[in-house]
Order: sequence, then structure tokens, then C-alpha cells
Amino acid sequence: MKEAVQTPDAAPAIGPYSQAVRFGNFVITSGQIPLTPSGELVAETIAEQTEQVIANLKAVLAAAGTDLDRVVKTTVFLADMNEFSGMNAVYEQHFSAPYPARSTVQVARLPRDVRVEIEVLAELH
Repeated sequence: MKEAVQTPDAAPAIGPYSQAVRFGNFVITSGQIPLTPSGELVAETIAEQTEQVIANLKAVLAAAGTDLDRVVKTTVFLADMNEFSGMNAVYEQHFSAPYPARSTVQVARLPRDVRVEIEVLAELH
């Protein structure tokens, strides 16, 4: 049975979806964008936006009962693939070997015209 995960410590859902869903031994997050828990947009560099996205992911995963060390798959959506190295520099500070599987794609547009969105699949503790 699936169970919604919600926390006030991450950006609120801005549509009809859950911040994450627990299902079996896994939690699947919705894509997190660089909004603060109060809903304000972090609109500076790709590095700053990626930091906020990862902070949101950490909070959602903690609410689900897991953490970044249990992430097995990430999907990164970038508005501009030229910002890959800036995103990746922050990303690698938060994940350790063995690294999760990852897909990174450039998209035409992201919600609120942000630069980065990341979703993850993690095993529960």
C-alpha cells in the first residue's frame, strides 16, 4: 500500500501531488525544485539552487525514515546542460560511493523557471 510523505521542512507541493510516497521498502520523491520550506524561490546560481534542492530532498527523505545514503536512483532535470558541472559539483558533495544510478536531462522548461529539479528513489531503513 502506498503512503504519502509530507514535511514542513521542505518546499510544499505546488500541485496535486505528494512530496514523496512510501511504497514497500522504498520511498519515491517528487521532483524537488529550489523553493525554501516557506515557498520562496532561491533564484541565484545553479550551485545555490542545487543546494536548496538537496536540502529539500534530505528533509523529505528524513520524514520518510531514510536519508541520502540509501538513495539508489536520481533523476536530474536541468534547464541548461551547460550548467551540468555547477550542479554536479554540489551533487557530489552530498552523495558518496557507491553512487546512486543517475539520469540527467535537459528540459525545455521547469516549474517557476528554475534551473534544476531532482527526484530520487531510496530504500527505507
